[in-house]
Amino acid sequence: MRHWILLLLSAAAAWGAGRPITHKDVWMMKRLGDVVASPDGRRLVYAVTEPDYDPSKTASDLWMMPADGGAPARRLTFTRGAESGVCFSPDGSKIAFTARREGDEAAQVYILPLDGGEARRVTSIPGGAANPQFRPDGKAILFESDFDPIAAERKQRKWNARVYDTFPIRYWNAWLDEKKPHIFTVELDGGAEPVDLLAGSRLAAARGFGGLFNPTAGGQSLQAVWSPDGRQVVFTAVLNRDETMFAEVESHIFAVAASGGEPRMLSQRGQSFTSPKFSPKGELFALHTRSPEKTRLYSLTRLAKLPWPGGGPAALLTAQWDRSVSAYDFSLDGATVYLDAEDSGFDKVFSLPAAGGTPAPVLDIKRGGYSGVRATAFGLIAKFQTSAQPPEIVQIQSGSAVPSYLTRLNLDHVAQLDAPEPVHFWFTAKNGRRIHNLLVLPPAHDPAKKYPIVVFPHGGPNSMSKDAFSTRWNNHFLAAPGYFVLQPNYTGSTGFGEKFADDIERDVLRGPAQEILEAIDEAARLY
Repeated sequence: MRHWILLLLSAAAAWGAGRPITHKDVWMMKRLGDVVASPDGRRLVYAVTEPDYDPSKTASDLWMMPADGGAPARRLTFTRGAESGVCFSPDGSKIAFTARREGDEAAQVYILPLDGGEARRVTSIPGGAANPQFRPDGKAILFESDFDPIAAERKQRKWNARVYDTFPIRYWNAWLDEKKPHIFTVELDGGAEPVDLLAGSRLAAARGFGGLFNPTAGGQSLQAVWSPDGRQVVFTAVLNRDETMFAEVESHIFAVAASGGEPRMLSQRGQSFTSPKFSPKGELFALHTRSPEKTRLYSLTRLAKLPWPGGGPAALLTAQWDRSVSAYDFSLDGATVYLDAEDSGFDKVFSLPAAGGTPAPVLDIKRGGYSGVRATAFGLIAKFQTSAQPPEIVQIQSGSAVPSYLTRLNLDHVAQLDAPEPVHFWFTAKNGRRIHNLLVLPPAHDPAKKYPIVVFPHGGPNSMSKDAFSTRWNNHFLAAPGYFVLQPNYTGSTGFGEKFADDIERDVLRGPAQEILEAIDEAARLY
């Protein structure tokens, strides 16, 4: 084991021939956003942000390229403001997205023809718009918007104090108020006003109703999608957020008629579900996040299939798999489901039959991590990143650990840096648990020298340290002054099984702290 690690350290030292990474490197490298494949799987549209220390100079635009990388990417938009929520029309001839452009008080839905022409705004709604989705016939769009029941009163107020009689009152840095997410549809033949599908419903009027909080983009989302025939809309909603202080908050899958009305619940009480999607075969899938017989404070997120259109008990397709599903997508024929999941210190991609079975790894990962897997006409694509390299779009070569890059947003920049490959090592703690660790090496690393160790344990506690890029806590920037940066995946970390993640609830401080101290000793012994 020691000889193997020394070989890795020597290879890592040889890798670094450039300069140490700086904060400017970390901040100014381009950032890849969401990647969307066309319905026929032949084209990709993705967002790229070009950051700047001056926010007014930051630019974000959409790009399109063949899914096999056979031609250079083409820039679709030329504005400083960001576009988000991109989706293709069913025939692949245009895209919809939301953006706040000149004259908009809030983000609105725009449609852009891909054969040339300007984007056309199709909404002007005071609460803004998000998550546009074309109806399967391409003649209408659904979107989400904040509904403000006291909008008129709010405009007349001469004060701006907030009054709360329930909990929660904030989500991270955002105050919560009376606004709630609603689902709207609008016909695209011109002149039609958006229809609020939840207007007057008992569900939307309930005190505990809400959407799922978005930890990256902010706000709440109902994750709305069309049914395959376009006659219904399926979405996720929280039922009892007002009971946060004394009860489990449940999120459920609902369906509402495309003309509006009272939604009906498709999932069963006592559980929680998110992220509904219809497969190309018309089957309804979702992520199952809480079980009715739950005996643990931490639960794995499992892939589920719900009866459609009737609803009822869900079939848990990954019930026997001791890993948590982060995201999922389908093969073009709907026969296979592809999963993103944390596993033993890496973000990995797995596949399983849509009818159920045991997830199998799509490729063997030795460095970095893969996420956002998508099926195309030319195979699978995903985002690939390392702790030194921001995400790039790659083709996944089954059985190969070497990514095939479709984009090169920052590869030339990264090649200038002395950022040695992190070393993964394991040890058995005194409590008998196997502990995974990530050790980030300093620039110009000399295996014959000793270095001070900076210990950087993740928070959460249910999280996982991994070889991934971060602008907030960049491992190589922390190591640049000449430090080892040690990141132990102590008890409570995700990606090592449900019991391992949950066991921290019974030993919050002493046990994990002892594992971290032992990790320091082990790193000092090995290096």
